Amino acid sequence: MTEQSSTTGPQHASAEPTSPKPRTGAPATPAWSEVDEARRHSLGRMKLLALSLLLIAAVIYVATLQLDHGVLWGYVNTGAEAAMVGAMADWFAVTALFRHPMGIKIPHTAIVPTKKDEIAVNLQDFFTENFLTEAIARDRLSNARIGMRIGRWLQNSTNSRRAITEILRIGRAAVARVSDDEVRTLADDVLLPRLVREPVASVAGDLLDGVVRDGSHHALVDLLAGEIHTWLKANPKSFQAMVENRAPWWAPDAINTRVVNYAYDQAVAWAADVQHDPAHPTRQSLDDLLLRVAQDLQNDPGVQQRAESLKTRLLSHPQTSETAVSLWRSIRNSLLTAIDDDTSALWKRGQRALLELGDNLVADDELRDSLDGRLEDMSAFMVNTYGKELSSVISHTIQRWDGEEAAQRIELHVGRDLQFIRINGTVVGALVGLLIHAFSQLVG
Repeated sequence: MTEQSSTTGPQHASAEPTSPKPRTGAPATPAWSEVDEARRHSLGRMKLLALSLLLIAAVIYVATLQLDHGVLWGYVNTGAEAAMVGAMADWFAVTALFRHPMGIKIPHTAIVPTKKDEIAVNLQDFFTENFLTEAIARDRLSNARIGMRIGRWLQNSTNSRRAITEILRIGRAAVARVSDDEVRTLADDVLLPRLVREPVASVAGDLLDGVVRDGSHHALVDLLAGEIHTWLKANPKSFQAMVENRAPWWAPDAINTRVVNYAYDQAVAWAADVQHDPAHPTRQSLDDLLLRVAQDLQNDPGVQQRAESLKTRLLSHPQTSETAVSLWRSIRNSLLTAIDDDTSALWKRGQRALLELGDNLVADDELRDSLDGRLEDMSAFMVNTYGKELSSVISHTIQRWDGEEAAQRIELHVGRDLQFIRINGTVVGALVGLLIHAFSQLVG
């Protein structure tokens, strides 16, 4: 039977859930969407079908009530009667979930509105115990084979292009939101004061010692020697002018010219030798000098004190923070320019990197297993650490709803299927009535 809160009896037209009306001070409930309206009409049609079966059974019962019940009509009348009983019983059961049948406050009815908070907590516990567990999370991720899916997805150039587009779009928004004032504040209030307080001499010495012994600075020496050689080759007159300005005034011009030309040739040759000879004496001397500086920074209190004093003066200078802001401004502008230009090296390298990542994920089992394992570990950590907090969203959301509105919303999602209980009750009731009547005829 279709639900209705009126005491005049169940009617179909008023049984459809209506959109909740806002009430002052009432907890907020989600707005009704077009999908909700479609569900509401579908629920109404199912209720009409269930009601129609009840009415058909009632008509048949009344029509056969005065007929001879000896043979056929007895079965028909008894089946119709049992169908009405089954339909009414199941109508009461379904209605009692969401409201008081016909507005009568019968005990243990309107279960959803009156027990809403308890249902919310039970639903939260069910979700936590059956979904937010480490074993289930790991099993789902393992079966999903996310690493392989990501790899195959990224192998498609269209997808990798879309991915780099979204990554750079987010990156652009993040970079653009950082203002110069924020960088200046970070430098003045956090970074520079912290660096001033922290002793760095011994750390710098240890770092310098490791760099020299590992030969990590050789590339820088190659670059410097190459730049010096290039400048000398391109600016012989500038070099000659610098040397001539320091030549003795009393020396003959011819001798000065020969000395300057010789010095220029030696300087060019020296720069080339330093650039191409890893064992050049200049390189060895530079290494020895850097190692001595590293040792002094680590062990000599006087050198350490001078280094710390120099650091303090440098970091405390007002221009230092402005330099940091200028450096950030240059980096930001370069990044934004590269991001806005989809033909820039940043775009090409980013997409190429994603394509290579996709190929590696598909071909490299170890890499793929490593990614899947890390994702499983992350999901396990999230579930174990924040599982209860995540599932509490369910109970908190439902508890904020008004009881009647919560009942309407839940009925909207499950009510259509519950109408099959009413339909089945009508049909099964009729069949049971036929069996009971048949049994009565046999033993009567």
